[in-house]
Amino acid sequence: MSKKITDFEPKALWAHFDNICQVPHPSKKEDKIRKFMVDFGKKAGLETIVDKVGNVIIRKPATPGMEKRMGIVLQGHMDMVPQANTGSTHNFETDPIKLWIDGEWVRATETTLGADNGMGVAAAMAILESKNLVHGPIEALITTDEETGMTGAKGLESGILKGEILINLDSEDEGELYVGCAGGIDAVATGKYTEEKLPTGYVGYNLLAKGMKGGHSGMDIILGRANANKVLFRFLYGAAEKLGIRIASVQGGSLRNAIPREAFATIAVPEEKASKLEKEVRSLEKILKNEYAAVEPTLEFYCEMIKKPAKVMDSKSQSQYIRAIYACPNGVERMSDNMEGLVETSDNLAVISIKNGNVSVAALVRSSVDTAKEDLAYKIAATFELVEGCSVRLSGSYPGWNPNMNSAILKVAQETYKNLYGKIPEIKAIHAGLECGLLVAKYPNWDMISFGPTIRSPHSPDERVHIASVDKFWKFLVEILKNIPEKK
Repeated sequence: MSKKITDFEPKALWAHFDNICQVPHPSKKEDKIRKFMVDFGKKAGLETIVDKVGNVIIRKPATPGMEKRMGIVLQGHMDMVPQANTGSTHNFETDPIKLWIDGEWVRATETTLGADNGMGVAAAMAILESKNLVHGPIEALITTDEETGMTGAKGLESGILKGEILINLDSEDEGELYVGCAGGIDAVATGKYTEEKLPTGYVGYNLLAKGMKGGHSGMDIILGRANANKVLFRFLYGAAEKLGIRIASVQGGSLRNAIPREAFATIAVPEEKASKLEKEVRSLEKILKNEYAAVEPTLEFYCEMIKKPAKVMDSKSQSQYIRAIYACPNGVERMSDNMEGLVETSDNLAVISIKNGNVSVAALVRSSVDTAKEDLAYKIAATFELVEGCSVRLSGSYPGWNPNMNSAILKVAQETYKNLYGKIPEIKAIHAGLECGLLVAKYPNWDMISFGPTIRSPHSPDERVHIASVDKFWKFLVEILKNIPEKK
């Protein structure tokens, strides 16, 4: 097998992906990748614009004889989730992603890979740049800030795009066609507490929940992986009052749409109960390793003695927040009644910060049913509203994408895939927030479909893309473009 990804087929797609990986593009920091995309479009001699929210739109005319075909919008997003292993010195704002080949997969060194959605963007670039592919009118819509708020999709203006069919290139299982997705809403609880001077007779410890796989809070929530925040507060709920634990600070998780892999607490405990604390920690780690043996083989929960903290959270606030966080819904809430194996509604208890007198707890609720999404968000709000002085803000709500089984582009895609590979692809909806739900609200007449190469563990440093699937994905996309129906 080749030792360079740029030797893989299709060479143009892999070359563009390699170039994307050289340009820092974490969410909220897209200036460099935006300039990169604009420069690419202009160098190719194509009409290239940046809209008011920072989306890049590149237009390419139809090839000769294809002018009457329906216009296609190829859509992906320019940002990536910045997650790195503990101890990594990678700076996502300045450093390129370091790629390596692991058998049948391409990975990154100690970080997320950015195949979500660099692969889709690279495919669109290869289509735009090509001089020999056959297609009707093409528009590439490369949205900004998809991963942390879908800012680009939310801010897209109606009427700026001319196409009639949208092909979203942001799903992650080759051989599957996606026709629906979940909507989402953010729930953020905030409050304050009094910092008290730690009494004498205490010793300090760090509690560490580590080694969990994390992953995409939509795609991977069904896998039943451990949430580091829930692990940490499971211990605190059971042991805090029994052992006289006082919390100085907590930090768990880092991104709303990534299942937390790590959570840390700085605590103090009466000196005479230090050995009991260590015993209780070892006991829970043993329990957790047994419970999660199949899905979290590297899970760790342990404590380290440190210099005791000077200040701790007041006892009343500590008790209330421990209970609220432990009680907060997390994981799969309900499976779909309409599509086997699909999660309907879930919550990811994503980020916890307790320090310097301030508390912030962020969760991301997803559902393909808007009323169920709201109901679960209200449950989370009600849980934290029981804490004195705590307020909850529900924001960033975006709709799901309802499947249309009579879709014309779906039929084209099914027939094309069967002709290429001898089988009908699976038709699925996804428990993740594809931008399609927001986009169809702006362009209600669009016919839409989503597909992509096989990507595993997105939003975590285990992210990888299957090499052979990229070539199949590419050939499928190229053939679909040849078979787009004529305008009515």
